[in-house]
Amino acid sequence: MPETFTIVPRGPFSLAEAIGFGFGQRDAARDDVMRLAFCLDGYRHQVGVEVRQDEAGVHGIVHGPGAAGVDGVVQQVARVLSLDYDAAGFLKAGERDPVLRSVQEAAPGLRPPLFYSPYEAAAWAVLSVRRPPKQMMAVRERLSHAHGAVFDLAGQQLAALPTPEQMLRVASFPGIAPDRMERLHGVARAAQEGRLDAGHLLALSPEEAMARVREIPGIGPFYSALIVIRGTGFADVLPVGEPRLLTLVERLYNLRGPVSDDELRSLAEAWKPFRTWAAVLIRAAAQRVLGGEPAQSGTNPAGRRRRIRNTVATGAVPPLRAEMVRS
Repeated sequence: MPETFTIVPRGPFSLAEAIGFGFGQRDAARDDVMRLAFCLDGYRHQVGVEVRQDEAGVHGIVHGPGAAGVDGVVQQVARVLSLDYDAAGFLKAGERDPVLRSVQEAAPGLRPPLFYSPYEAAAWAVLSVRRPPKQMMAVRERLSHAHGAVFDLAGQQLAALPTPEQMLRVASFPGIAPDRMERLHGVARAAQEGRLDAGHLLALSPEEAMARVREIPGIGPFYSALIVIRGTGFADVLPVGEPRLLTLVERLYNLRGPVSDDELRSLAEAWKPFRTWAAVLIRAAAQRVLGGEPAQSGTNPAGRRRRIRNTVATGAVPPLRAEMVRS
């Protein structure tokens, strides 16, 4: 018999929003079941999980937990769905910033879905760099079916990525160039050595964790941030240098002209200690608030800086034109 578990979210959570959130390794879906297949923390076993939600909480059915036991599965599913945090503090950030609150109301209960682990995020980074994501998602799926573990989950088959031990036995694979295969082996060895352990990375500062991850061949600054922020669950790291986020902030806050990283940092003071959550939410749901409105443009940076300072100082925001500290 498969084992089952229930997680009672602290604060708002919508599994439907998580299911509809596509990124990296996972397509958005339209379903009432979230199907997960992944390498368990420790990276020696794989597991499949069916996740559903009702008024009583978030319920999981576990397939094939092996020797790890259900407790480790519950802990990892909670991390992947950002259920290991109390979202009350995120709502308080919305109380301080009415623009953020408007996006929260447009996507109620959306928390950042994460990669299954730093290992799986690093493997995705190696596969996808300078390659079409859809193409590499298909390659990852074929690799997982051929060398990982396959689970029947709510009427569908889903394959978990090979464990590091299994990955190191793959000498070559169609669609993966030899240099990428060697980098995947480097990721697998780093995972075996404990360098991609989620708990270990979370115990470091985000900056130190990113520096450690960059020691793995093939992992540069952009992907080290992806692995650390979206593979471990840091909730209060503000992504900078992301054009889409900057453009959406410009439009949401009705600012005239492009937003600089420094201006974003000033605005994001109100989002602490959930700046990662806020950035993910804005990228995912800002268009629900903005609709089809064209982007703003302007040439008055001094006035824009005054408006941002006023927002931070008073909690007020310009009128709208219709991505946390562990508790």
